[in-house]
Amino acid sequence: MAKEIERRFTKVLTSRLGGQLHFIQAVIGPRQVGKTTGLRQIVSGWQGPSLMVTADEIAAPDMEWITIQWEKARRMGDGVLFVIDEIQKIPRWSSAVKRLFDQDRDSGKIKVVLLGSASLSLQRGLGESLAGRFEIIPADHWDLGECREAFGWGLDEYLKFGGYPAAATLIHDVPRWQKYIRDSIIEPVLIKDILGLSSVQKPALFRRTFELAMAYPAREVSLQKLLGQLQESGNVTSIRHYLDLLQGAFLIRTLQKYSGSKVRSRASSPKILPLNNALVHAFQTPEAIDTDPRWYGRVLETAVGAALSRSSGSLYYWRDGKQEIDFVVELAKRLYAIEVKSGAPGTLKGLERFRALHPECIPIVIDRETAAALLASPDVDEFLRNAGG
Repeated sequence: MAKEIERRFTKVLTSRLGGQLHFIQAVIGPRQVGKTTGLRQIVSGWQGPSLMVTADEIAAPDMEWITIQWEKARRMGDGVLFVIDEIQKIPRWSSAVKRLFDQDRDSGKIKVVLLGSASLSLQRGLGESLAGRFEIIPADHWDLGECREAFGWGLDEYLKFGGYPAAATLIHDVPRWQKYIRDSIIEPVLIKDILGLSSVQKPALFRRTFELAMAYPAREVSLQKLLGQLQESGNVTSIRHYLDLLQGAFLIRTLQKYSGSKVRSRASSPKILPLNNALVHAFQTPEAIDTDPRWYGRVLETAVGAALSRSSGSLYYWRDGKQEIDFVVELAKRLYAIEVKSGAPGTLKGLERFRALHPECIPIVIDRETAAALLASPDVDEFLRNAGG
């Protein structure tokens, strides 16, 4: 049985709730990573009145529902903790929250926490009406350290199964595990969080875009070639939009090529980075990492990239002709050049070429041992600073 752990976002939120709050706390992250569970833990231990409600119903409630729940929280007394889960499901929710929060902001009588999974929809609402009224607390995918503590996993288990906690008990029956990931995690994100909340003109093309993104993890992909493989009518603009939607739902991260120019970077072919290896192995056998060294290397690079995406810096890849390095991170006026090596170190011509062009960069070579330390690190920025000396 898995050990119950306290996730880092709950520690951050608990600390903030313990003091005087003048901002809404918005906890944003993927589905099935413990956001609701974490808030229930906080609510159950709250020394005072609390109310936790959810908008994740078959038919989404309307703005009036927010007002009714807010009034209910107000009547519970000063210092009430008021939590609304899946707030983005309510049309025009941000206008109602702005009106109600502004009425209570100066009094400090109500502590408001919003939870959401569909980042694009939630952040759009926050930006439309609530500017200056909120702080975001990210609830990321589980890292190796959390999976080791909860399930006793090592690096290989993490690379195979990615770390959705609810699925951890199923890993000894891989077909069953794969079906759970597809049916209970991927499908709700695609259908409820994206297709249900965004404009997608060609759902079939959108779905195939996701499947191909999972088939080429940590690969630089020409959008024109990707469109050709989809074998359906569409255009590059649509594919880029679909990738943006997948990124907003925390399924992937699209990396642009580092060039020192944001304009040129945006014009490059993106490197598609699934943010949880479970998403990749939901469609192909996890055991391939035991028999195929090239696939192991690709999956390890994917996991490293997903960990680096938690950095507060800017993340890129780099290529110049045949020379390439896996990741580039700009962080606190430092430039980190990162190469992932799953086997023998071999040559590092790409890293040498990048250093020649950017002599100020800090080179980091990540092998399996270093990767395990990074994937288990609670602070990626600190890991980079220490690795770079």
